[in-house]
Amino acid sequence: MKNLLMLFILITGTINLHSQKLKVCPDCPYTSIKEAIKLSSPYDTIIVKSGVYKEGNITIEKPLYIIGEDYPVIDGESEFEIFTIKSDSVTLQGLKLINVGVSYTKDLAAINIINSDFVNIKGNILENSFFGVYYQKSSYGTIEGNVIKGNAVKEISSGNAIHLWHCDNMQIIHNQVKNHRDGIYLEFVDSSRIVNNISEGNLRYGLHFMFSNWDDYISNVLRDNGAGVAVMFSKFIIMEDNLFEKNWGTTSYGLLLKEIYDAEIINNKFYKNTIGIYGESATRIKISNNEFHQNGWALKILGSCMDNEVVSNNFIGNTFDVTTNSSRNYNIYQGNYWDEYTGYDLNKDGYGDVPYRPVSLFSHVITKSESSIILLRSLFVDLLNYAEKVTPVFTPESLKDESPKMKPIQ
Repeated sequence: MKNLLMLFILITGTINLHSQKLKVCPDCPYTSIKEAIKLSSPYDTIIVKSGVYKEGNITIEKPLYIIGEDYPVIDGESEFEIFTIKSDSVTLQGLKLINVGVSYTKDLAAINIINSDFVNIKGNILENSFFGVYYQKSSYGTIEGNVIKGNAVKEISSGNAIHLWHCDNMQIIHNQVKNHRDGIYLEFVDSSRIVNNISEGNLRYGLHFMFSNWDDYISNVLRDNGAGVAVMFSKFIIMEDNLFEKNWGTTSYGLLLKEIYDAEIINNKFYKNTIGIYGESATRIKISNNEFHQNGWALKILGSCMDNEVVSNNFIGNTFDVTTNSSRNYNIYQGNYWDEYTGYDLNKDGYGDVPYRPVSLFSHVITKSESSIILLRSLFVDLLNYAEKVTPVFTPESLKDESPKMKPIQ
């Protein structure tokens, strides 16, 4: 092990000893980025000074550090992909990339990384990007501290801000993404972390991932998107300390779970979404210590969902707390706070002595006939719900919280 460490230090020291800095500006030895890349050696640093550079597509096929001073503008002129990276160990930092070309046959991006590992994209500004940062079949990359803004109007003519395909061990940290089709899109991406990002104002999803396993999504803000997050055909996912906020529309939700297994949804806040969590064929999901506040439906859990635990959550000010399309329940609801619970606690242990049934008859009716929502605030509906609570006939008899909390959980 010592020999390997010494060899690594020796190689790194040799690279640093022979690397050089190349400066790019109108009055510098190199007047274009392409020229500096062509004449550079592996692991050199290219300093791009302030200015506007229109150089078409810039391809990088060797390890390099390209650093901008005062955010030099690299303009794709609404025609070109700007950077295409085909080498390991490349860093792009401090650049402003604008006006990526739009294509209906190619996924043009401000930065396109192809079959390359250890590529770092840090502290850049991307504006009017079709696709922003696009990784393909790459590993151990970092996307950190970037601001990525698109001008998406229709899904068909827009791309994603951050798009990863067939990648692993990736880090997506502290980025701001908005006005794209999807804010962050992952497909076949394993063992990766998405942390402290803000994704808002995107046409479809703030975060969209499919066929991606062993990933962590922590402390992100998903706000005012067509829908917050869609998790599909994935397993072993941790979603913790995220804010799902104001994802509002006729078919919108904070979090969509479809064919997902063995996940943890912990300490998140779902605020003012049409549906907080929508579950379809979701299995062995632990939903605990979350706040569901002022959503249309807090939970919409279909009959295909099994072996899930809904434990120690707060349900406050939602139009409907829970709804389902099935007369049977295969999930556990326990120790939650429900603001509409009217039971009592004679032994003063903090838990209600009477079980709470969170599925109202009217929410069950709406799943069958959406147009009945017009009756929502009527006296007839209040009577209907009360009668069903007294003698459950249509709602799942086993869907109940046997130990509801008397006070909100801190």
